[in-house]
Amino acid sequence: MADWLTMTIQMVSLAVAVWCLISTFRDQPMLVPHLIGMAVLWLLVLGQVVLATITLVGGESPEDVVMLVSYLATIALLPPACAVWGFMERSKWGPAVISFACFILPVLLVRIEQIWSPVV
Repeated sequence: MADWLTMTIQMVSLAVAVWCLISTFRDQPMLVPHLIGMAVLWLLVLGQVVLATITLVGGESPEDVVMLVSYLATIALLPPACAVWGFMERSKWGPAVISFACFILPVLLVRIEQIWSPVV
């Protein structure tokens, strides 16, 4: 796992979360710039998933591979699913859905790091 990419994803995710939370408090609906932010975040997440998959195929793997793969699938599917849900919700709650997903993503990445290299 690339630690620099994990940190980048976490920072971008928190930035998008705060941005969407501000939009929610301002009663603004989901807009195209929000989707662009989610697309950038999703591309970063897909990069992390690809790097983790390459590392797994290369032979380095944690003890609980099934759990790791399930977390990788979750972080890969979370941004697009919530972006679609947020865009379909045309009220102020659309950005709130995105904000919620972006606050969850860093926690999932921390859990992936714990699975990948557990502290003994």
